[in-house]
Amino acid sequence: MISCPCAVCKSTDTKDKRLRTSVLIETEELTLCVDAGPDFRQQMLREEVKNIDALLITHGHRDHIGGLDDIRPFNFFQHKIIPLYCNQESEAMIREQYAYAFKKSDYDFAPKVEFQTIRHDNFQIKNLTITPIEVMHHSLPVTAFRIHDFTYITDGKTISDTEKEKIKGTKTLVINALRKEEHHSHFTLAQALQLIEEINPEQAYLIHMSHQFGLHEEMQKELPANVKIAYDGLKISV
Repeated sequence: MISCPCAVCKSTDTKDKRLRTSVLIETEELTLCVDAGPDFRQQMLREEVKNIDALLITHGHRDHIGGLDDIRPFNFFQHKIIPLYCNQESEAMIREQYAYAFKKSDYDFAPKVEFQTIRHDNFQIKNLTITPIEVMHHSLPVTAFRIHDFTYITDGKTISDTEKEKIKGTKTLVINALRKEEHHSHFTLAQALQLIEEINPEQAYLIHMSHQFGLHEEMQKELPANVKIAYDGLKISV
């Protein structure tokens, strides 16, 4: 965090240098990116991403959509508009924050996306089936995603029993855990661990930790064997 002198912010451990949360999902046929926060450009350059077939957006807060302008090189090099999958609330927020991209204009260098509305049903991107899961970020509906046995949840605080059923059977669960102290719109560490215990995946990864979460090396020692703290650049096969 800017200007913060705490041990996490001053740590020299690269695993404590956390950018805004995002995940790149690659299959033999597809490359999908979940969220495009303010660090999107840096993340794409670091991982040498050459193309994106679609963007999946969890919700419209700036730490998850603040880098959308930087999809322009993908528009240019791939010669196409990028499909963007999100719920109606997220679309409204994106249209408001990136109004210049949706105005009729002769200017040809705005980011180009084509909205695909996520509702409650499964949807397809080519041969990939994706299950949307609604989680609540205080009063804002956030879309989590399940692909086969992999589920990705960020910015969740509560999940209804109906939506929780969609997560059960997941082998790899990625879930937000902001800090130990209570927060009005994010899972605490204890709440995330409680959901992990309920779902009982083979492996779980914690994401979206604030600097108040603690040092990576010290916090990892406190966690169950099947729970790991994610870090920037982490790659997993599922």
